[in-house]
Amino acid sequence: MYILSDDSQPTFLDFNQPLGLKMNPKNRWVTLADQIPWKKFEEKYAELFQSDTGNVAKPLRMALGALIIQIKYGYADRELVDQLTENPYYQYFIGLSGYQDSAPFEASSLVSFRKRISAHMLMEANEYMLEAATSKDDNSDDKKGGSGSNKDKDSDNQKNTDKPINQGTMIIDATCAPSNIRYPQDFSLLNEAREKLEAIIDSLCKDHSVTKPRMYRKEARKNYLALAKTKKKSKSKIRKTIRKQLGYVHRNLGYIEEILKSGYELTDKEARLLDTIQLVYEQQNYMYTNDTHSVENRIVSISQPYIRPIVRGKITKPVEFGAKFDLSLDEKGYGRIEKISFDPYNESTCLKQAVENYKERTGHYPERVLVDQIYRTRDNRNYCKLKGIRISGPKLGRPSKDNEYDKVLEYKDNVDRIEVERRFSLSKRCYGMDLIKTKLEETTMTTIALSVFVTNLFKIQSRIFFQFFCQLLNSWCFTKLMAG
Repeated sequence: MYILSDDSQPTFLDFNQPLGLKMNPKNRWVTLADQIPWKKFEEKYAELFQSDTGNVAKPLRMALGALIIQIKYGYADRELVDQLTENPYYQYFIGLSGYQDSAPFEASSLVSFRKRISAHMLMEANEYMLEAATSKDDNSDDKKGGSGSNKDKDSDNQKNTDKPINQGTMIIDATCAPSNIRYPQDFSLLNEAREKLEAIIDSLCKDHSVTKPRMYRKEARKNYLALAKTKKKSKSKIRKTIRKQLGYVHRNLGYIEEILKSGYELTDKEARLLDTIQLVYEQQNYMYTNDTHSVENRIVSISQPYIRPIVRGKITKPVEFGAKFDLSLDEKGYGRIEKISFDPYNESTCLKQAVENYKERTGHYPERVLVDQIYRTRDNRNYCKLKGIRISGPKLGRPSKDNEYDKVLEYKDNVDRIEVERRFSLSKRCYGMDLIKTKLEETTMTTIALSVFVTNLFKIQSRIFFQFFCQLLNSWCFTKLMAG
């Protein structure tokens, strides 16, 4: 159940400050809260709650505001609740009516927040926020430019040619948001599967008074540690350990199958875990039999079976384990997720759709698209040529007469393309994308989308501060000029 508030967005003056507490109205969290259109986001959030009965859900401002603070500082769930209890500025940001010394919600509620506020919802909110910020920037540019601005000239040219003129720049690149999992090794993955199967067998035998079968736990554990503690692991020793661990897992699966044939049932959680372990056993057995290290949809984590290995080709991390996504930046530096998936894919297939999304937002195609080498396929080159878009990088074929000019243009495009790499670095250093600690598939997607959303949010705030500083500087210079 959700109650949509009919009141307008509360202001700083409405916040009840206890006696002796004097809060600064220019605090960054106060100004940031006033810039976010909570009311618009809340209308979309209220559509998730179809029932009119049950407990009343927490408001969107409390849920999304708490997640924004968590992404900004990387707090754990319990630490975040403590910070919200102690900081009055945080309490104003999440929409409380006044300062209170009790926790606004339990730490476990944050999991529900991340489930309800999906990645798709955050992408829509991000688009709405960027559209509002872009319109404000355009209005300010029009005021500075006056009636003879370049925008008016471009619109006149467009009316004369009856064709949309390509404007602006789009930068696109892909990266991986690694999840917090142990580095997968075949023998350690099988050992984990064996231990979880033993726990399921113990639970079934205890609940249904079944005689516990002999599982050779100590022998299996000793076999695993003999390899895990070895500094130099030879191929023959690894294969021997995997063969024995496969035997232990296969026998435990047989025990569970015999117990279930007697009419006993597993819980939903145990059933899902058993299906995952069964698939892990089949994949590991296939790789051992065929002496290979690759298999389709390979599971690298039993607790998070949706994660796949992503080959990145980096020197320090050739393979990462997490979600891969394409991020596009416009000419103002605002980021948007074009595609996100846990399965590896070729990012060159995202270019056309990203360009079409740019045209749908702005009404025209970009003047140039800045990408790295993997995007410069012949198909993408022909598409950009057809749309009148200049794609970065060297041209195909023999050098033209304007080779020196092309080299200067290519160098400038490469320098401007670094902005997307800078955005990845910022999101991973400051906004939690370097290590995703959520455990569920939907919450992992939400965390990645939230990181992009928060990065754009603070970029908008910094742009507003910079514009305000420039206005103050201009007024100060004008005063000095008039006085002199």
